[in-house]
Amino acid sequence: MEIDVKRTVKDFFEAYPLRRFDKGHVLVHPDQPLTSVYYLVEGTVVQYDISPSGNEVIINTFKPGAFFPMSTAINHTPNYYFFEASSPVALREAPAKKVVDFIRDNPAVTFDLLSRVYMGTDGLLRRMAHLMGGNARTRLIFELLNAAYRFGTREADGGTVIPLTENDIAKRSGLSRETVNRTMHTLKNDGLVKMQRGSIVIWEVTKLETALGSDL
Repeated sequence: MEIDVKRTVKDFFEAYPLRRFDKGHVLVHPDQPLTSVYYLVEGTVVQYDISPSGNEVIINTFKPGAFFPMSTAINHTPNYYFFEASSPVALREAPAKKVVDFIRDNPAVTFDLLSRVYMGTDGLLRRMAHLMGGNARTRLIFELLNAAYRFGTREADGGTVIPLTENDIAKRSGLSRETVNRTMHTLKNDGLVKMQRGSIVIWEVTKLETALGSDL
């Protein structure tokens, strides 16, 4: 998002009170009537569904600067997902109609939102391709790379730290915890990743990208 668009969005939402919630607080429930849109100031929020087997399947993760849930606000369609704080969060809550009017009146914000929607759609299509044609290893590598691009922190030694656990990766990939554990073990033996408390380290993103390509 360009600086002037960020500033425009931030200025709009700053007219509304700042609210804080602990990790695990569900902001939006499925089929809940939508009256508000949330603008994320601090922390992260996950959007997820519950599979028929009762497992959480994470659809998307929102970072500071994002506002949600926009599909329901714009299209007046039912919301089928949970939106939950995956860390302590600070956000601003604005009336949905006010947010839609704001987007309508600011073409630069509309264009930026559309751009991000298309980027998200491309990511979902790639994920779908791996779900349909890949195996556990390729699905896991895809999720690791996706997390590295979006949330990774580059370390001095060249490694990239992603603030996720094996359980988090299982929820994102749709794989069982046991399958993720076994597959992570093979990636570790291949010298591609290492586990540390509360996070995963990718030694070289380019090598993981190569591993994904060679496995397809």
